[in-house]
Amino acid sequence: MTGSSRLNKIYTEALGAVNQDISIFWFRRDLRLNDNTGLYYALTSGRPVVLIFIFDEAILEGLPGDDARVSFIYENLEKLNGQISGKGSSLIVFKGNYKKVWKDIASWDKVKSVFWNTDYEPYALARDKEVKKILGEKGIETHTFKDQVIFEKDEIVKNDSSAYTVYTPYSRKWLRRLESEGIPQESRSENHLDNLAKISVSFPGISLLGFTRSGTRPEAFRKENIENYDSYRDYPHLDATTHAGPHLRFGTLSIRQVVKTAYMLNRTFLSELIWREFFMQILYHFPHVTAKSFRPKYDNIRWINDEKHFGLWCRGQTGYPLVDAGMRQLNTTGFMHNRVRMVTASFLCKHLLIDWRWGEKYFAEKLLDYELSSNNGNWQWAAGTGCDAAPYFRVFNPYQQARKFDGENKYIHKWLPELNTPDYPPPLIDHPYARERAISTYRYY
Repeated sequence: MTGSSRLNKIYTEALGAVNQDISIFWFRRDLRLNDNTGLYYALTSGRPVVLIFIFDEAILEGLPGDDARVSFIYENLEKLNGQISGKGSSLIVFKGNYKKVWKDIASWDKVKSVFWNTDYEPYALARDKEVKKILGEKGIETHTFKDQVIFEKDEIVKNDSSAYTVYTPYSRKWLRRLESEGIPQESRSENHLDNLAKISVSFPGISLLGFTRSGTRPEAFRKENIENYDSYRDYPHLDATTHAGPHLRFGTLSIRQVVKTAYMLNRTFLSELIWREFFMQILYHFPHVTAKSFRPKYDNIRWINDEKHFGLWCRGQTGYPLVDAGMRQLNTTGFMHNRVRMVTASFLCKHLLIDWRWGEKYFAEKLLDYELSSNNGNWQWAAGTGCDAAPYFRVFNPYQQARKFDGENKYIHKWLPELNTPDYPPPLIDHPYARERAISTYRYY
């Protein structure tokens, strides 16, 4: 029996030893006690609440044991457990096949209801449907809530009820509805922690779960950068972005609190949050984008897909300084400045004519703020294959982008100490030639 299997057995038995009817709240992408919608409704449901988290082996498959995102999740679970220990409760952490875990939990007759917040990715939707089925067969109620977005699913659609596929009209309606209805009220979930079930189990050590702590950490959320976000966001050497991405991805921040601050302080930053929700509803309504181009005709592009060129791009050795600096930053820190993300993505797809899915997959492996909808949407935008995409004839010039946004090469020199030495490679491809080749290739479709 593996360490995680032993843990699952111990924790399931501990859950079964509770001698009163209980509700369960299932943490997923909402790793906080404050303003957590599903948690609030669980805690005010009238039954003691047990908090659980499941490390899903299907999601973990292929990830290294020291994956920085797994470490970030683990450390936040550890923090949550410390916060609730003062209430005489413990967070129960499982690892394994989610179906088996839920079947084991459902076998205990004291579990009467399960609460969680909705996730909109295709895998999560299929998983949650299966969990509802498992619980329903045992007569256990399930309750799901909107928490990671302001507007979900079909709440912002065209007048004919079809989904928006262009950002600008979507954002206008999003804002009109926000201003009409107001920012959703924060749920004071943290005020009801006395309703947690009295349960005491040891929090598992990270090695017992089969992980090791990563030396890479997401930056803390920089709320102070919101006010001047529009003035400084495009200059990578300033590092003047908010680093909200990982915290919204894993729910250590409440989207309602962030939107409230953005609405008051900076509409440009607010527009970035709307982009996040736009891409989420694109993924929800058009799940084929996970594997195919949003615009089907671009599935016929004759990509060159040179593996050597792709490897040089991954390692930051293309001879284009801004591209290489961005890739070095990503490989070292798990973060890349947004302006540079656009340049590196455009370079891969249009200069090198490498399939956007290759780049999307690489970013998914490296980014601490990886979110399927935004990663997919932004890659298809850069490649010109998606909804509301950059037109095929827009090919970012990495030299011009560097001159405009890193004129003194401060960002570039930070990540490319060998620049202007024989150790730095010549350009992999000539920009005018690559631009014309890309336009010619795309124009055919």
